[in-house]
Amino acid sequence: MHILGVPGSLRKGSWNRTLLQAAVQLLPVGVTISIHEIAGFPEYNEDVRAEGLPEIVARFQNAIAAADGLLFVTPEYNRSIPGVLKNAVDWVSRPPNQPFDGKPVAIMGASRGRLGAIMANHHLRQILTYLNAQIVNGPEVLVGEAASKFDDEGNLIDEQTREFVADQLQKLAQFARKLKG
Repeated sequence: MHILGVPGSLRKGSWNRTLLQAAVQLLPVGVTISIHEIAGFPEYNEDVRAEGLPEIVARFQNAIAAADGLLFVTPEYNRSIPGVLKNAVDWVSRPPNQPFDGKPVAIMGASRGRLGAIMANHHLRQILTYLNAQIVNGPEVLVGEAASKFDDEGNLIDEQTREFVADQLQKLAQFARKLKG
């Protein structure tokens, strides 16, 4: 079982990248994860797409298609997902090879505030539901006050959060296995 992890933040030291690294450590037995970066995508432009997908977009589209499931770990910017994440989703979601259709997806988010990127989580759910992705509904992993949940080395030290992350990953793997038949 292979999961594709997608960080919604470009910042190397973001809480969301740290949360994604924690998820890598908390994977169920028999599950692997690879991280796919979304930096460097051109701004979406239908005229450019009509001439052929840029190589960076084709690689992302192929990685999504090949994965058994997806894990998005994203911050919240202005009550939504970061523009770079929306841009990447827009690029790969165009027909004829839209790879989100039927794909199992889990979403996590971390923030300095108390709500743990809840609005970004729900906005990304809305986008992916439209694309017919199959979203793991719970537990929601919304890491509020992230600075208190990680140590200075970036280790996830909050036991309840570790349990939520591990549980969501377990449910994603089970859901992916079920959908595969």
